[in-house]
Amino acid sequence: MSRVCQITGKGPMSGNNVSHSNRKTRRRFLPNLHKRRIWCEELGQFLRLRISRKGLRTIDKKGVIAAIFEEGIKNGE
Repeated sequence: MSRVCQITGKGPMSGNNVSHSNRKTRRRFLPNLHKRRIWCEELGQFLRLRISRKGLRTIDKKGVIAAIFEEGIKNGE
């Protein structure tokens, strides 16, 4: 299972660990993903999603169906 938010499309980023002596080693920044069951009023059933915290805020603001279709169109899905 990939570490990608199903609403916003956020995925892992790469960067550097920087030590006190300023040595740099590569690392990954992972998105803050959570598995959630969200009730969809339009479908009358629960949706099981793996979404980031920002995705949850988007759902709270716009609703489940609107968030899925709007962000899906942006991500080209």
